[in-house]
Amino acid sequence: MQSNDKISIPDFILNRKGARTANDILPDVIGLLNSGRIESANLTEWLAVDHLELLRHVLAEYEMLQHADAMLSVLEQIKRQSTMKVIPAIAGEWFKLIRLQTDQDQGELFERLAAHRSDSVRCWAAFVVGLDPSELEQKLAAIRPFAADHHFGVREIAWMAVRDSVSQQLQLAISLLSSWVRESDANLRRFAVELTRPRGVWAKHIADLKDNPEWGLPLLEPLKADPSKYVQDSVANWLNDAAKSRPDWVVQVCRTWMEVSDNNETKRIVARAQRSMKH
Repeated sequence: MQSNDKISIPDFILNRKGARTANDILPDVIGLLNSGRIESANLTEWLAVDHLELLRHVLAEYEMLQHADAMLSVLEQIKRQSTMKVIPAIAGEWFKLIRLQTDQDQGELFERLAAHRSDSVRCWAAFVVGLDPSELEQKLAAIRPFAADHHFGVREIAWMAVRDSVSQQLQLAISLLSSWVRESDANLRRFAVELTRPRGVWAKHIADLKDNPEWGLPLLEPLKADPSKYVQDSVANWLNDAAKSRPDWVVQVCRTWMEVSDNNETKRIVARAQRSMKH
């Protein structure tokens, strides 16, 4: 593996935009993705990664191949399932392996996963955070680097990884996240919103927020005129989720926001928030 790392990766691969379909992905790109040497360039590539092959490469890189057979035999049954099933399953195996290490080695092994050049490996690490039984405040602190990651895939996995914990302690989570929506990093602001969406994408619904969306206002209110379209879209999607069970509440929130913040950012959020509603 080390000798392969000495081989330079061509600029046309490093600077690629990403293939439109899985069949269009170059064999060299697939090989580099599955060996953990490059990041995926778009969703098509992200979904095309063979995580079990990648796992074997990472175990070899870490000189831990003695664990490969045990880990892969457990994972064999899920290899044809969706990426969103495979990533948590692999994270579960890493979590068990990490727990077998000494205290110092546990931290070092996790940090190697968390800082890996492969976005897919960092996704595993994010789910390891979600599996840890730490208190919610510590868990949110641990997921923060993944929420701010430069790669879109890691950021999405980050909120999915801790969503169950947040759902179980919703009021505490909203209190802890209320400072996140005032961060200068748009990724962190967006994370706090996306994490608590009542319905969400690829995630279980949060029944309490479907019934009581007003609980989420401490996270939404500060962002009603956010300059980032990335954040605006998340706020609008949060309200659009809420509109499916509490449409009158969403209409009132949008009306109030327009009265106090009549600017283009708020107009965009309000329009997108009500896009699924009958007028």
